[in-house]
Amino acid sequence: QVQVVESGGGLVQAGGSLRLSCAASGRTFSSDAMGWFRQAPGKEREFVAGISGSGSRIYYLDSVKGRFNISRDNAKNTVYLQMNDLKPEDTAVYHCNAKIAWESRPVVVVTTAEDYWGQGTQVTVSS
Repeated sequence: QVQVVESGGGLVQAGGSLRLSCAASGRTFSSDAMGWFRQAPGKEREFVAGISGSGSRIYYLDSVKGRFNISRDNAKNTVYLQMNDLKPEDTAVYHCNAKIAWESRPVVVVTTAEDYWGQGTQVTVSS
């Protein structure tokens, strides 16, 4: 059975940094793209960042480019999201999905595996 567990969220002031981790277990994930999503109250879920199994293909939401960095350690079945220069608008529950696929043309379309979601971790950025 696949389990996905996020950690690393918290309360931080604007301009601060956080590093989220997403640990997956139950099978090997090195061939699967993994990704981070976020959902703020009253808003739709956003695809924030994605990384292919090899790490050679990466996607970022425009509003986080230059501030967030996604990486993975396949030996640990873990994907990370380093978030720098955080802004109040980054406040949301961040979820990881351990099996995604995306196409970026002409607009990004992402698919996710229903049973590969974590429970989420809250990120709150104060102004």
